[in-house]
Amino acid sequence: MTSSRLPGKIFKKAAGKSLLSFHTDRLKQTGFDVIIATTVNTTDDCICDFAQEQGLAFYRGDEQNVLSRFYGAAMEQKLDIIVRVTSDCPLIDQHLIRNNVERYMKLNNPNLYMSNSLERTFARGFDFEIFSFGLLKDAFTNATEESDLEHVTPYIWKNRSKKTELFHVKQPVNNSDLRITVDTADDFELVRQLIENYQAAGLAYNEIEAILRSHPELVSINSHIEQKKV
Repeated sequence: MTSSRLPGKIFKKAAGKSLLSFHTDRLKQTGFDVIIATTVNTTDDCICDFAQEQGLAFYRGDEQNVLSRFYGAAMEQKLDIIVRVTSDCPLIDQHLIRNNVERYMKLNNPNLYMSNSLERTFARGFDFEIFSFGLLKDAFTNATEESDLEHVTPYIWKNRSKKTELFHVKQPVNNSDLRITVDTADDFELVRQLIENYQAAGLAYNEIEAILRSHPELVSINSHIEQKKV
């Protein structure tokens, strides 16, 4: 709720519905358990209220040490595999996640880190990371750098343990210049228009990307926004 560039962004509404609702509704369609990892701050009580209303599990932890928050949530829920997504991506694609979890499980490698966000070809806003509880526990036990604690997975994908194997999920076309994540008012305006004018909440990632490619005026709404660096 205390986002520095757009406070309260996850409860901003499009078509009368909060961005967090769009996000979790799409995630529910994966068939996997959805767990919200939020902070102990009283400003985030409303997130826990939302989780309870939606019948979702939630875990509360340190605001800055997000790694410990993820570890605590995984421990509490007894998870073997973790899919990390962030709530500023309200149009996250459930089928993209589901298909790649199935691919991850077939590879049967506890040291594998699978992601579409390191070598990016998908629009920013469809990001996911898949990794084992073992890799998460190793990061929680050994990570000390502030960026590792705040961003959860750098310890894993920078291979500080010397045992991580990376798997980059890519698509044939490069849409990495497109931005469908919400970090500023202009980001929100684009997502609002996609949802209200193009029914994007019911579309797959490639259909949303196609809309943006055919409507450069939409892309221009937030093309000037720079992503915060990890």
